[in-house]
Amino acid sequence: MSLTLSIITCSSTRTLAEDSAGAALDQRIADAGWQLVSHVVVKDERAQIAKAILAAASASDIVLTCGGSGLSLGDVTPEATADVCERPVPGIAEAMRAASMLKTRRAMLSRAVCMQRGLCLVLNLPGSLKAATECFDAVADQFEHAVSMMRGDGH
Repeated sequence: MSLTLSIITCSSTRTLAEDSAGAALDQRIADAGWQLVSHVVVKDERAQIAKAILAAASASDIVLTCGGSGLSLGDVTPEATADVCERPVPGIAEAMRAASMLKTRRAMLSRAVCMQRGLCLVLNLPGSLKAATECFDAVADQFEHAVSMMRGDGH
């Protein structure tokens, strides 16, 4: 199945050129044979993240946010996601945390969410290269089925 994905890196300190986690996700998307629609970096500001999610969701099956899901007071990606999405999909975020807990107990500190906006899935990934790719790898095998279900194609 052909999927379209967008990446939104949420960082007040990184540029697109410095976005190693986003670049690694770009490569994983290409390796899966899926299409990357857009990849942007936005500041860790709730309104900017929400606006970027809205733009990306209108053109993508899946939007991956990268960063801003920890415990720092500036980490607002889950809140921005909830601002523009309708339906929680908790199992995906739970699966990421479960897989990450096998590597580090600090995974329990993640506030990442996965939500549905219309026919688009929005998934919060961690900002570090290692954590972002490990979380992506833990759940990406379900993306095609998730999109198929959202489209009403059934099981």
